[in-house]
Amino acid sequence: MSFDHFNPAPLKPRLRLFVIQVLVFSLMFTLIGRLWYMQVMSSDDYSQAATQNHTREVLVPAPRGTIVDSAGRTLVGNRVSLVITVDRSVLAKLPDQQQKAMLARLAKVLGQKPADLTARTMLCGEPGASKPPACWNGTPYQPIPVAKDVSEQVAIEVMERREDFPGVAAESTALRAYPAPYGVNAAHLLGYLSPITTGELDELDKAGQDSIGHRSDLVGRAGVERTYDAMLRGTPGVKNVIVDAVGYTTGVQKQTAPVPGSTLMTSIDARIQASVEKELRGAITTARKQYDKITKRNYVADSGAAVVMDTKTGQIVAMASYPSYDPGVWVGGISQRELDALYSPQAGTPLLSRALQAQLAPGSTFKPITTAAAMGAGYGPRTRLDCSPNFVVGNRKFKNYESASYGMIGFDQALALSCDTFFYRIAYDLWLKEGGNSGDLNAQDPLVEMAQKFGLGRPTGVDLPGEVSGRIADRKWKKEYYDAQKDYYCKLADNPPAGTSSFLKQFSREFCADGYRYRAGDAVNFAIGQGDTTLTPLQLATVYSALSNGGILWEPHVGKKVIGPNGKAKPIPSKVSARLPVPSSTLKYIDKALKETARTGTAAWKFNGFPLDQVPLRVKTGTAEVYGKQTTSWMASYSDRYAVVMMISQAGTGSGASGTAVRHIYESLYNIKPAPPAKQAGQ
Repeated sequence: MSFDHFNPAPLKPRLRLFVIQVLVFSLMFTLIGRLWYMQVMSSDDYSQAATQNHTREVLVPAPRGTIVDSAGRTLVGNRVSLVITVDRSVLAKLPDQQQKAMLARLAKVLGQKPADLTARTMLCGEPGASKPPACWNGTPYQPIPVAKDVSEQVAIEVMERREDFPGVAAESTALRAYPAPYGVNAAHLLGYLSPITTGELDELDKAGQDSIGHRSDLVGRAGVERTYDAMLRGTPGVKNVIVDAVGYTTGVQKQTAPVPGSTLMTSIDARIQASVEKELRGAITTARKQYDKITKRNYVADSGAAVVMDTKTGQIVAMASYPSYDPGVWVGGISQRELDALYSPQAGTPLLSRALQAQLAPGSTFKPITTAAAMGAGYGPRTRLDCSPNFVVGNRKFKNYESASYGMIGFDQALALSCDTFFYRIAYDLWLKEGGNSGDLNAQDPLVEMAQKFGLGRPTGVDLPGEVSGRIADRKWKKEYYDAQKDYYCKLADNPPAGTSSFLKQFSREFCADGYRYRAGDAVNFAIGQGDTTLTPLQLATVYSALSNGGILWEPHVGKKVIGPNGKAKPIPSKVSARLPVPSSTLKYIDKALKETARTGTAAWKFNGFPLDQVPLRVKTGTAEVYGKQTTSWMASYSDRYAVVMMISQAGTGSGASGTAVRHIYESLYNIKPAPPAKQAGQ
């Protein structure tokens, strides 16, 4: 047989079929093997991945630490409250009309407006959401609290009508509580909590600080709640909840318990704090009943503040601001109406802490600083100057208070009697030595330099947020102010609108011409705490504390110690801000002079009958004039242990408005039986 005649064509179809069958069986075996591997060998891995795709991490807030006073009395604690919550994942499953109907029913039960309730269930930042705090700033996988402190009856009604309220639940939760020992308020000291903002969440994400508070729905916003927030908040627990494809929570995968926050012991004495609040409020109420002969109406007495500071440590014993507010208004969320009231100028802006943020001219309480500066610039205890009714500078007559005249006196009497013209003469003399009206921004000014050394013009460093720096109106400040305001005042000088006062017209013309110059009038005003120099009540308390303790300027602080969940206490140390470069002989001289203020000077009529021999007090009154307003009342004082400062805006004279209240505060501090002072006229 010849191979030349062999034909392989009939074999090709069978070969192709065989190859195809082999390939098909190979693919089938490979697929079966892969499926077996995935379902048997890798089932745990894929199960875990699938679970991760359907779990969400929810933060379990830690019980927030309590805040107590120096004796351990609770100022801020926690209480259990019934809260109504709405689960967004359930709400999202309902058609729009059913959502609206359900929320309307719930709003009626809760006594809320449907629009307000709807706003509370929306996430901050989503379309149509209100601004914080009306919207929800927490995680969307956590039930949203929409009503706090509901009655058991309301809670039962909601729970029994589950078909009417899908996704709505009644839960018990911990809310901030304010036991108010002795009836204290202390709102500006303690602060409040509110939801964390989206911006803060983003910042925490960038910083990788998940454990510090990322996803925490409440954070400290003011007072010690903010300063010591991280310590008070503790460490939150984490709950991994299982959700379905549409986000409905179906169970809990795992959970870690939270660690409670630490307890903050403050330096506040609740008994003294209550006394200070009562006396400040009473002084303002009394001032409003007094007639102002200058403005021919009763005093407005619109706001005030008082500070009690331990001069040995810098600890704040008490601090009050008026008007104040109920710190409980923030608990469980605040309504827009309540928030507007806190910022309302008509209500006196209650959220503003006057002790830290009110910047006012200090009036004659500034004179001890002027005395220290003058004695370092050539004057001394033997200096005698005329306490005349007035002092003329250029074409302006600067008067003594009520044109009082005491003849030739020294610094001691000038402080005790609060003689303005005595200090005018010193300021004018130093101004001439510094170059007068030269316009030299770098001229040496002993008064300005001493004010800076006493810590004015900068924050005290207190452990409370929001403190302002005040202002020292020196040559450099005046030049900066001129550059910023020149166009405005020049326009006002050229074309004053109808009704502009003659004073403002004249001021605008002079300011436009050369308002950058530091004139003699600026210098003499500076010496008695008038003009554009401003400070806060807390700053003045640190000044008088330094006069008491021999020249130590403390950083005031409210925190005393932090007590951890394990019971271990960590003291918060006192910090020295600076030491006054003032000779001890000068400080002793000022100290002796201020003692006379309470015995024979401008505050004597308020301290008749007070045991000054047992509790020596040093006092300085101040009556600061404010353009377009009534005078600001100041009283700054100290004993061997405490500095007490009170300020009342638009309330009259220093001793007249504040004297009785300051006396009563000292009676509380030293447990002295109150005795009403004799009624006399005085500054």
